[in-house]
Amino acid sequence: MSEVPLKGQANETCAPGQPSDPKDPWDLVVLGGGTAGMVGAKTAARLGARVLLVERAQLGGDCLWTGCVPSKALLACAEAAAGARRGAPLGVEARQVGVDFAGVMSHVRGAIGHIAPEDSVEALQGSGVHVMLGTGTFTGPRRLDVDGRQVQFRQALLATGAAPALPPIPGLLESSPLTSDTIWALSELPGRLAVLGGGSIGCELGQAFSRLGSQVVLVEGADRILPREDEEAAAVVTDALTDDGVKVRTGVTVVQVVGSSGVGGALLLDDGSRVDFEHLLVAVGRSPRTRNLGLDASGIETDPRGFVVVDARLRTTNAHVWAAGDLTGHPQFTHLAGVHASTAATNAVLGLRRKVSLSAVPRVTFTHPEVAAVGLPTQRSRDGLQVRSWPDSHVDRAVAEGQTTGFTKLVTDRRGRILGATVVGPRAGETLAELTLAVRLGLTTRQLAGTTHPYPTFGDGPWNAVIANVQDQLTRPATAMVIRGLRTARRFVSRR
Repeated sequence: MSEVPLKGQANETCAPGQPSDPKDPWDLVVLGGGTAGMVGAKTAARLGARVLLVERAQLGGDCLWTGCVPSKALLACAEAAAGARRGAPLGVEARQVGVDFAGVMSHVRGAIGHIAPEDSVEALQGSGVHVMLGTGTFTGPRRLDVDGRQVQFRQALLATGAAPALPPIPGLLESSPLTSDTIWALSELPGRLAVLGGGSIGCELGQAFSRLGSQVVLVEGADRILPREDEEAAAVVTDALTDDGVKVRTGVTVVQVVGSSGVGGALLLDDGSRVDFEHLLVAVGRSPRTRNLGLDASGIETDPRGFVVVDARLRTTNAHVWAAGDLTGHPQFTHLAGVHASTAATNAVLGLRRKVSLSAVPRVTFTHPEVAAVGLPTQRSRDGLQVRSWPDSHVDRAVAEGQTTGFTKLVTDRRGRILGATVVGPRAGETLAELTLAVRLGLTTRQLAGTTHPYPTFGDGPWNAVIANVQDQLTRPATAMVIRGLRTARRFVSRR
């Protein structure tokens, strides 16, 4: 994929509020220009701080260039092809669906190009942030070297993110594997694509390429795909992938990759079978970008996996350095990186002691159907908690659209407070927003049930689930006794 240039990008760009004396330390230096870095820098600038952001490559980070934006643009193309093919039950039949992969990638690049100016140097400069392009390395507790230039700071925010991990499988590196960073360089649709990893990224991209016409085999070492999600949700997605032509292999491990540095090769599995491929996509997680940053010189500790150690306020073991985003070991989501960066920057600049919470972090796997979850697991009931499920076969909008394989599950306590949720279905990520707020604020099913919702929408699934929970509460002995008393009293008054 050709890069979309960032307008006005240069080695250094001035912005209001920079120190007049080069020896005068910055209020906040931000290392990394992805989501966490940009949000943190803008937050600090809005608070009146003098802010310098250092980025070694291009502003926008993984989300813009290789993650959220291109992947969702690709998924939109794949859904257009799949939607045309599945129209027969609705009386609309497309006898042949053609896919122009060059046109698909053009759409992907167009989406990136449309959003890129929002993450440009000019945009940051307009927010009062000074930008320096170069490789930053800590040289002391409050010093940074940027390609030979010395930078001093009062506080710093570390936000260098993470990169796709490559497991130590014999022959893997020699096979020139693709990752979620490099797959966008493809100019032709792969004939045979092997996907190593059945997490969110592997499932999303595997389904997308299969819908576009590739022969896809997905290999996952765990007993099922999406091992962190509700088991029933994983089963629904497995069926969906299979229906879209993906061959799903679970419970098998890759012991070796054979092939040349050119196109083509094979995965050798521990059950003696092999998976031939034209291209191999590795999607087994992401490793923090914390090497060669001079963390030791700054007194910043990392854990055995390489993630930066932070406390509940996102402060590192250096009292003047904070960290946010994928390199902290917290859930690796763009939305969480932004929220945490804002918190860290506020604490750093104002000296506040705000803590972060991981109890209501939403996550979405953007397959079709989507899987969205928040809070406690919905796998099964536990002591003092109840799991209530509502199938999309009883959601009128799902019935009308012929997409009834999804469901909603809620975890509630005895008071009816919503503690966790899983939603499976079209646009489940949007549906989850209300439930995320409910988990964060400790809302009850009665509060949601008493709120008027638009009809007909896929949001009827969660709404019906909370109504069912309220109805269950009405059958409890104490509640039922009160209801009978009120009903009897009402009858007595009505006779007078």
